[in-house]
Amino acid sequence: MVLWQEDAYTRTDGNGNPLSFEQYIEQTPRTSRWQWMTRNDAQLYAVTGIGFFLDSYDLFIVNLVTPIWAYEYWGGMQGKVPHYPLLLRGLVNAAANMGNIVGQLSFGYLGDIYGRRFVYGNELIIGIFGIVMCIALPNSIPTAHLKMAWIFCWRFVLGIGIGGDYPISAAITAERTHLNRRGRLLGWIFSNQGWGNLTGSIITLILLACFSKALDKGSEYGQLDALWRLQIGVALIPALIMLYPRLTMPEGKKYLESRELNRSLRPTSVNSTRSRSTIHSRKSRGKSMDVELIASDGQGLQAEIDAARAEIEAQGRRPRLDVFLVYFREWRHLKTLIGTASTWFLLDVAFYGTNLNQSVILSEIGYSSGRNEFDMLRRNAVGNIIIAVAGYVPGYFATIYFVEKLGRRWIQIQGFLITKDLANSQLLTQALLFAILAGGYTHIGTAGKFVLLAFAQFFFNFGANSTTFIIPAEVFPSRVRGFAHGLSAATGKLGAILSALLFNYLADKSRLGLPAVLWIFCGCCVLGAGITVWMVPETRGRDADVVDWEEWMEGNVTVVR
Repeated sequence: MVLWQEDAYTRTDGNGNPLSFEQYIEQTPRTSRWQWMTRNDAQLYAVTGIGFFLDSYDLFIVNLVTPIWAYEYWGGMQGKVPHYPLLLRGLVNAAANMGNIVGQLSFGYLGDIYGRRFVYGNELIIGIFGIVMCIALPNSIPTAHLKMAWIFCWRFVLGIGIGGDYPISAAITAERTHLNRRGRLLGWIFSNQGWGNLTGSIITLILLACFSKALDKGSEYGQLDALWRLQIGVALIPALIMLYPRLTMPEGKKYLESRELNRSLRPTSVNSTRSRSTIHSRKSRGKSMDVELIASDGQGLQAEIDAARAEIEAQGRRPRLDVFLVYFREWRHLKTLIGTASTWFLLDVAFYGTNLNQSVILSEIGYSSGRNEFDMLRRNAVGNIIIAVAGYVPGYFATIYFVEKLGRRWIQIQGFLITKDLANSQLLTQALLFAILAGGYTHIGTAGKFVLLAFAQFFFNFGANSTTFIIPAEVFPSRVRGFAHGLSAATGKLGAILSALLFNYLADKSRLGLPAVLWIFCGCCVLGAGITVWMVPETRGRDADVVDWEEWMEGNVTVVR
């Protein structure tokens, strides 16, 4: 069984013969309409997808652990109000996201310069180390502030590993999957974020059931210390299982071909005087680009390019560190990068503001109240499960089903702003949902707020939360894909950090209050839709490496008839 088989387009086939993009599309094997994933895709999904499962579990488990820390370390027992400082709580919640930025930028950059194999698996090692040190918090640390400082530091390290997984797993998936299934598989892999979130809530309920006698009946709240360590530590199991396949991954052919373009030809470049060679390109918005090389006497342009490539290789294989700057100095490329980065930022302001503080929102709308600490923790976990099942996970499946039918751009715009409900032809909007929550906050009952929150989660994931991950993995060529995706994701994490740091502070009734914060989320969604329309292209059926190859040919190859 070949674990790392490649189905993406490359300029030569398995025997080294030239392969046109048009031939590649014509040779696409037909699959059943009910077959959403081939065996090769399933293998790729298992290795790369488990990383996002771990990412989500670790990032969102803090949502369920935070109330336990408030009870155990900040005097929240016996019905007392915990004195967990709001800004400190926001800082601890944001620690992993801060680490994400370091991991996304560094691993994305190193993955482009030195190769995917050079870095893949190392991000998992860093994540495992961060988890181990987090749950190893010494009880001998004297104060709650110092305990939170310990947790902050190691969640930051954990975040570096989690962040490194984003650009590398996205790039590997995009570079090994068939063009016609690429968006769907990226959607499958990113859907593990939903499964990780759901699993975190289920694990919490299971652990609470195991500790029910001590916590509910015996009021032995010292057991909370073991509870939160187990909640976080369970993530070690999938991480350790997938470590070996990642460390042994071979380098991808598509990436290697794309990296060859980093060494530009000399001005004299390539001249073909004996053959009639043509470069034919077809460009259309949302469509793929074909490149044909036609030679009348057998000494065509491809042979000349191969000779020039050999000359380039003779100059040495030292990595070019300025590739990113050279590529994005052109406005058409930079505009796309600004679009993918800014929409991810606006999405994460609202998305992480809602998810990292979902326990706070559930408490605010009156769902997580209970007769004692155990009952409140249980209801909090149940509330998270209901929202995940009702809105979070189904949103991912809607994206998986429609992404190759409707396109990424349409899904992102409707997720931000507007989508048509096929059942009753009513218009539902992500921005509108936040506007309703904000404007009618004092008039909507607990059940109504809960339903609106579930709808908001659905359209986050059948919308911009999925596509802001998918589009950067597809729209940039392989030689800059890792860093471009990492930069877009890191910009998004800045939005997540802002939400984590400021949500609790601004949502306090003595300041702006939760309704005003929800209005801010509404504004972010509207602005994100506008930027998508102006700056983000459609990537369905588009191979960025084919486009990059054609642009490279135009800039470096001179054909003389």
